Amino acid sequence: MGFGTHPHDNMEIITIPLQGALEHKDSMGNIGVIHAGEVQVMSAGTGVEHSEYNHSKTEAANTLQIWLFPKFRNIEPRYDQRDFKDKFKLNEFTTLVTGDKNVDALWINQDATFSMGEFEAGKTINYDIKTAGNGAYIFVLDGSAKIDGQILNKKDALGVDDTSSITIDTQDTTKILIIEVPMLK
Repeated sequence: MGFGTHPHDNMEIITIPLQGALEHKDSMGNIGVIHAGEVQVMSAGTGVEHSEYNHSKTEAANTLQIWLFPKFRNIEPRYDQRDFKDKFKLNEFTTLVTGDKNVDALWINQDATFSMGEFEAGKTINYDIKTAGNGAYIFVLDGSAKIDGQILNKKDALGVDDTSSITIDTQDTTKILIIEVPMLK
């Protein structure tokens, strides 16, 4: 169904449709549709109201929406959206969101990185932490993978910190989202 108009402030909101599409409307004047393969970021900053609904009356929408505390508070709210369908390559991670304005990805107000990829069975993937001191939340969207002896299946996740790299062994064709975030000190 969706969410009616509601407020947020001082939050970085990342929306990743996995299936279907969402209609979006906000108090900054943005109105549109976000499809699977696209990503939306919204810096709520000093305050914004928004609503999101399934764009279709007949097809299901499956969406991730992740909220992060911002690096700097009370910034001017902003919205951005990007299509990544042509960027994805089998057996590689694609950076979707980052706090580094020099990377070809959506920018957020936080030292975080969101990377997603689909990998064939039997692959060993080495993921290097992009920002020293960050931890990572590894979310298996589909398939299964082994990380540090732990098997993760579809919709399983694992948090990792105090490391500079992570080794992932895919057990099946596997789609993974890695959310790298600053760790509380």
